[in-house]
Amino acid sequence: MISKVPDLSSLQEKIKMSATDNINGINRRTFSQKAALGFGATMLSPWPDLFAASGNSPVVDTHIHCFAGPADTRFPYHARATYKPDITATPEFLLKCMQEGGVDYAVIVHPEPYQDDNRYLEHCLDVGKGKLKGTILVFADRIGSMDQLSRLAKRGDVIAVRVHAYLPDRLPPFGKPEMRQLWKLAADNGLAMQLHFEPKYASGFEPYLKEFRQTHVILDHLGRPLQATSPLEYKLIESWANYPNTIIKFSNLSPVQASPDPAIMPYVQQMIKAYGPDRMIWGGGFNHTYTGAKYQQDQAYARSFLTNLSAAEKARIMGGNAARLFKFKV
Repeated sequence: MISKVPDLSSLQEKIKMSATDNINGINRRTFSQKAALGFGATMLSPWPDLFAASGNSPVVDTHIHCFAGPADTRFPYHARATYKPDITATPEFLLKCMQEGGVDYAVIVHPEPYQDDNRYLEHCLDVGKGKLKGTILVFADRIGSMDQLSRLAKRGDVIAVRVHAYLPDRLPPFGKPEMRQLWKLAADNGLAMQLHFEPKYASGFEPYLKEFRQTHVILDHLGRPLQATSPLEYKLIESWANYPNTIIKFSNLSPVQASPDPAIMPYVQQMIKAYGPDRMIWGGGFNHTYTGAKYQQDQAYARSFLTNLSAAEKARIMGGNAARLFKFKV
């Protein structure tokens, strides 16, 4: 379960803001802060650095894939898997790396090799004992796939439903009743929608953003800007900051290097300007080769993209926002 979004729909209808324009000298970030403060404290409004006094701002990695590996017959890869990794990255290994690397909590994003068989995700969450929460994978256009959603949501440690839109032969059923049913089912069960897509497919999601304004929508990997075929495609994703229920995920960065990747840096700055530091969450690069030291390097590299922000704003992106949004017990 995740925190709720305030009803700002009537306010949005009166005030239309583009992705870059100012209104009476107030840009979107300033406007969003002032409007949200008027509607009470929520995840999507500015909030005081609750952890600053104690120095205990949590670090939350919101993008983890775990794999039991091909040798574990309890959790076989799905027949329709888009890839089948020959590696093992267990929740036990993850928790060890987290402890050594200074990561307090994490979100397991159920990977595609398992498709809508979420049993391994449940195993990971059971092992995590409150340290881990999860994003499930179900399909709107596969008979019976959505039937498991309500049961999984009742666990209390599932936070979102992920939808992929990047393979031309496996696109979600945009514009069909099944897609709306999935979105509504997630909303009714208090789950967010987590979108992983190439920008050319972004427009297919917009009707649901408009209709389900009370449902959080997490946009993975900065909206995959390097796959945009034109600036206009990515501009649409930037404009989604006008929906107060959207959160941009600062993830899928290049391998750790001495300075921020110049190919990615402009997009990070573009999305910070659009969404603000209160609607951005960090996802790392955990994999089977990780160590505590690598986790620390990963965090330092992520922070190197955030040079123009205050320490409190960086802390929110690196974990404070996610801790509150996903209700980790800090």
